[in-house]
Amino acid sequence: MAKYLYKLAQWSVKYKKSVVFSTVAILALLAVIVFSLKPSFNGEFTIPNTPADKAANLITEEFEGIASQSTLDIVVKAPDTETLESEEAQLKMKELLTEISKDSTVVRAVSPTELNNLNTDKTIGYAQVTFAVEADKVSEKTKEHILNSLNITRDAGIQTEIRGGDIIFSEIEFEGIYEVIGIGVAFIVLAITFGSFIAAGLPILIALLGLGISLLGIMIGAYFIDLNSISIILAAMLGLAVGIDYSLFIITRFKIELANGKTIMNAIALATGTAGSAVVFAGLTVIIGLLGLAVAQIPFLTLMGVSAAISILIAVLISIITLPAILAMFGHRLSPAKENRYLRKFTGKNKKTDYVNSNKWARLVTKHPILVSLVSIAFLAVLTIPFFHMNLGLPSDGTAKTTEMTERRAYDLLTEGYGEGFNSQLVVAAKVNEVTESTPQIVQEIAQEISGLKNIQTISPLIPGPSGKIFMIQIIPASSPDDVKTKDLVNVIRAKSEDTEKEHSIELLVTGTTAMNIDISQQLNDALPLFASLIVILAYILLVMVFRSLLVPLKAVLGFLLTLGATLGFMVFVVQDGHFIDLFGFPAQSPILAFLPVITIGILFGLAMDYEIFLVSKMREIYMHTGDSHKAILHGVRDSGGVVTAAALIMMAVFFGFMMNTDAMIKSIGMALAFGVFFDAFIVRMTIVPAVMTLMGKTAWYIPKWLDRILPNIDVEGESFMNKVENK
Repeated sequence: MAKYLYKLAQWSVKYKKSVVFSTVAILALLAVIVFSLKPSFNGEFTIPNTPADKAANLITEEFEGIASQSTLDIVVKAPDTETLESEEAQLKMKELLTEISKDSTVVRAVSPTELNNLNTDKTIGYAQVTFAVEADKVSEKTKEHILNSLNITRDAGIQTEIRGGDIIFSEIEFEGIYEVIGIGVAFIVLAITFGSFIAAGLPILIALLGLGISLLGIMIGAYFIDLNSISIILAAMLGLAVGIDYSLFIITRFKIELANGKTIMNAIALATGTAGSAVVFAGLTVIIGLLGLAVAQIPFLTLMGVSAAISILIAVLISIITLPAILAMFGHRLSPAKENRYLRKFTGKNKKTDYVNSNKWARLVTKHPILVSLVSIAFLAVLTIPFFHMNLGLPSDGTAKTTEMTERRAYDLLTEGYGEGFNSQLVVAAKVNEVTESTPQIVQEIAQEISGLKNIQTISPLIPGPSGKIFMIQIIPASSPDDVKTKDLVNVIRAKSEDTEKEHSIELLVTGTTAMNIDISQQLNDALPLFASLIVILAYILLVMVFRSLLVPLKAVLGFLLTLGATLGFMVFVVQDGHFIDLFGFPAQSPILAFLPVITIGILFGLAMDYEIFLVSKMREIYMHTGDSHKAILHGVRDSGGVVTAAALIMMAVFFGFMMNTDAMIKSIGMALAFGVFFDAFIVRMTIVPAVMTLMGKTAWYIPKWLDRILPNIDVEGESFMNKVENK
């Protein structure tokens, strides 16, 4: 592969202006297409054929018209010392609903008084607005009209909020400023690493070009397929981070070749052929991890993985095609003589030291390998402990949204007025196989038995369907949507269905938003062991081929498991257990985002293998030349440790930028990846790896001769190719 990348770089250098112009032209063309199509994303997380989904489809088929309509609740609270039964409150509510009804898509708007749903002290209630179209067909113009109409009651001192359900009023969006701050921190890290402002700006420029192309391409795809809004944010997060890092690796090698006396053109080709090979391999490992999300067989998760994989692929292509062309234009500005002299003094790049004296950290780790290993492993193991009581779930308005959002305020009002369980309503469909005269009475008795179960606040009267084969029962639990007790109630009702089927041939199917979220979380939880196993096995096989060793890959995989356990354990400690949630800005204590563990495994797998390869491949190179395992460790930490450190800091800066987003889902993903990178790069790769390698000595590189012969040779650093070029 190194040979082909070398030739590709030569081609990019030869046609540098055309390559750069073509990249910009592609970006502009995609922008025009996106502007003309105006694609949109949705905020739904659904899985077809789950028990709740089947129940929902059954109810939709039975009660015609439900599927073609959508509803929202307008939650109101009377001013202090007043009630919603006052004459002024009644007049303002009527005026509000009359104004809302002027929208052509509104079928009806019913007040709290007509619905008879005022709470016990008559201070809180909710109106219901029904649309003639499905939730995703409610236009932005209609939403804006409703939001503006709320001022009628708000100006009268009546708190008025919206619970939209599937109609989204508070969209997930970039905060902007925090992502920019993350990029700014990345620029500072790059400037210190390279000792040059120009060299620091190039990786960011390359990353932004790749990010623009990938995001615009994903937006075009969203016009043709149903894509979740979190997909493009995850793609942006990863595309930006790896785009900067991959450019960093190639530019670092380019500067090394310049320092060794190579011409700019040769330095570009050699850097792309060597470091570019590692970039391609690293990118492929991340892409494999992301595409591996399809193993869970969950459509929205698969599409999230594909979207993020596209951003990684584009980042790799831009790094090995466009970056060489830009280096050909500006490479002469990156020579040591052109570096900023103040930055050079700060970084100490003008000092000449040998590999021993310049490796204080490596010498410390290798001098006390047992102590360092035990302390580091113990630290990560302690962080892992909370993982064992992890509770997965999907966000509700009460945990995912801030009090600045109308849905969250509506959630809090409904909880205040009707109890925690009001926001976790369940719908039970009693499906009758054989209808008899006594069927309604039997179903009524079953409903009576259900009402006697634990954790039920209220249960509605039976609603028979037109066919007589379906009866709908609405249940309000006593616990919140995120409470384990609500999940237990759903499971108890479903277990009771086994008895009713045997005795009366009546099946009990549970649905509703809460039940659907429970089913999605359960399916994701069930997929986790298989996905993790495949990732670990794949990582081991790949690393055996790369390092020609049995123990080095085993150490790498076990280190990844430590990283994963510590990351998820830390997330449980903060998000689920509620420690320091105010410090990290989470709206409320909540279960762990259901798809977070799977995404974390897929992404951290790729990043961890990147750091392992960049660090240990140098150790292997020195060991093959000298046979001195201790010297190899010191050389590896010296030559690759700085790049791994810079790459990790850049990743963390980008992920921390996204962690500052107010949306709890984005915040959770950004936080898991930021701390995951920290644990893996600084504790596992830069500390545990050299310590354990010291303990293993030469046995670290053992591999049976028969296995060495049959394994394909993956030269990720392009060393064999480098030798051929230098010997010419």
